[in-house]
Amino acid sequence: MIKGILGKKLGMSRVFLENGRAEAATAIEAGPCVVVQIKTEAKEGYNAAQLGFGQAKRVKSPQKGHFKELGEFKCLRELRVADTKDIAVGDQVTAALFKAGDLVEVSGLSKGRGFAGTVKRHGFAGGPKTHGQSDRHRAPGSIGAGSSPGRVWKGTRMSGHMGNELVTVRHLEVLSADADKNLLVLKGAVPGARNGLLIIRKSGG
Repeated sequence: MIKGILGKKLGMSRVFLENGRAEAATAIEAGPCVVVQIKTEAKEGYNAAQLGFGQAKRVKSPQKGHFKELGEFKCLRELRVADTKDIAVGDQVTAALFKAGDLVEVSGLSKGRGFAGTVKRHGFAGGPKTHGQSDRHRAPGSIGAGSSPGRVWKGTRMSGHMGNELVTVRHLEVLSADADKNLLVLKGAVPGARNGLLIIRKSGG
């Protein structure tokens, strides 16, 4: 059984619960997804279902052959499954997979922030603001001793590219799931920018 779906982040809003409390919520266009390919442990070494999602503007000939006239999909992603017996190519996965109260984990690419300094990227405090320090306010400080080890250790937190990496947020509650409108509303925030691709899985699945 497939315990996940592909979706697109629509944006954030707020939802008023029955007790009157307002909660931040994220709306996601979840599916419908189509099973394009099944990978088995006997052939590929693991069990997975490849899902197609979204409408592509143009599809090349090799992709058309791979899609087997199931559609022209913009995104393809694999989801691991325990068993492939109940899955067939052409099966649809919709938001009906979830119901209100379920806990899910959502994976997506975080917003890219470009080249960032240590204060923004790692939360460094910066240098002193007084005692003659005129240009050290956002400097990283020492990055290692000179004589020993005489080099910079791997993994030292420094300036560099920030964001645009895979982030997973776990244990988000499903507030509502509408299979007819392909709409999923989750409590809280999910990674990525608006219209970004998301993978939504049942927690523990």
